[in-house]
Amino acid sequence: MPVPAPLPAQRQRVNALDVSSGDLTLLVIEDDPAGTFTVPELVDAAGGRVRIRTARNLTEAERLLTDDVHCVLVDLDLPTDARRAEDPLAPLRHVLRVAPRHAVLALATSERAELAAEAVRAGAQDRLFREELDGPLLSRAIRYAVERKRADSVQVKLAESRLRAQENARLERGLLPTPLLQGSDLRFAARYRPGRSRALLGGDFYDTVRTPDGTVHAMIGDVCGHGPDEAALGVELRIAWRALTFAGLCGDELLSTLQRVLEHERESDEIFATLCTVDIAPDGRRAGLCLAGHPAPLLARPGWAAQLLPYEDGGPALGLLPRARWPRRQVELGGAWSLMMYTDGLIEGRSAGPGSPRLGQEGMVEMIDRQLARGMGGEELLEAAVAEVRELNGGELTDDVAVLLLDRAGR
Repeated sequence: MPVPAPLPAQRQRVNALDVSSGDLTLLVIEDDPAGTFTVPELVDAAGGRVRIRTARNLTEAERLLTDDVHCVLVDLDLPTDARRAEDPLAPLRHVLRVAPRHAVLALATSERAELAAEAVRAGAQDRLFREELDGPLLSRAIRYAVERKRADSVQVKLAESRLRAQENARLERGLLPTPLLQGSDLRFAARYRPGRSRALLGGDFYDTVRTPDGTVHAMIGDVCGHGPDEAALGVELRIAWRALTFAGLCGDELLSTLQRVLEHERESDEIFATLCTVDIAPDGRRAGLCLAGHPAPLLARPGWAAQLLPYEDGGPALGLLPRARWPRRQVELGGAWSLMMYTDGLIEGRSAGPGSPRLGQEGMVEMIDRQLARGMGGEELLEAAVAEVRELNGGELTDDVAVLLLDRAGR
């Protein structure tokens, strides 16, 4: 039965399944000598227009399937070649392959209701029966199909986004270090907070390992910048540091080699990284300290105020000077102590909200002293420190923050 052009209708409430506004284009693929579709466009009760194009076969349809087509109506009675004769849905499947972003409707006679239902299961948004077809029904079906296709596409994109986020999270968790301290009497704690929204890794990096001679080596560093490239470079430097440490390198020799790694891997000559390394003797009472443009660690001992380790003899950040040197300084730790290493994200926040001075190292030392006086230690101390820095800043910290803590009970 030919689809008539609908008579002008009074404005009325639009069906909830309809696309409420905007003109649409329908591509009809059918081989009906009687000419089911006799009008160039339909106008629905809400005033929206549906422009109609017709194609007599799949080849002609592909030529007419331009970007401005919103929906394709496929006649399930389209003749098929011998190659496709065994599959009554072959024309529909072909359209679904060549028009994956378009809404698709299946057209059949009521005697072929089961085939029409199979078409929906195969991917069509809906099915229409030729005997029941009229202008208003077709217009509603088209708008419903377009809206459903949009909703399906959004759900697919959301699912893909969730999968990518889960994969990225697993990858980033796998890149975070696992301290290797078997056989050591030192206790380890760490806190990591990337500045990038919804990221697990930033440009900050740290690691701790114990070598066969009983020495505990700890490192913390910061690649300038906050993006994924900086995070990847930080991971490369951490892994290189661990490999070089187990190979027996230490102090200036180790940092010189890391600088060559940085120079080879960085995207730009302007990229640099700060680094602090500590190697703690097997007896736990003394350590070697190397600074490459990085803030000095904080040392706390029972009965003493917390203090920064000496930083006057530090060298430049890695990547700044081609033939730089990083002297190793010997420091006394004592019997019982806590050593906190951190990146500058912990000290560059504001001390009293926006516009106030930076917290700085002195402010951080005072803050840690107060928390130690309240009996805090380990993970609790680090969590409290990061939380208080954020509170003092008056909101989220924009820079990456990494803090690690090594503790030794006295004997």
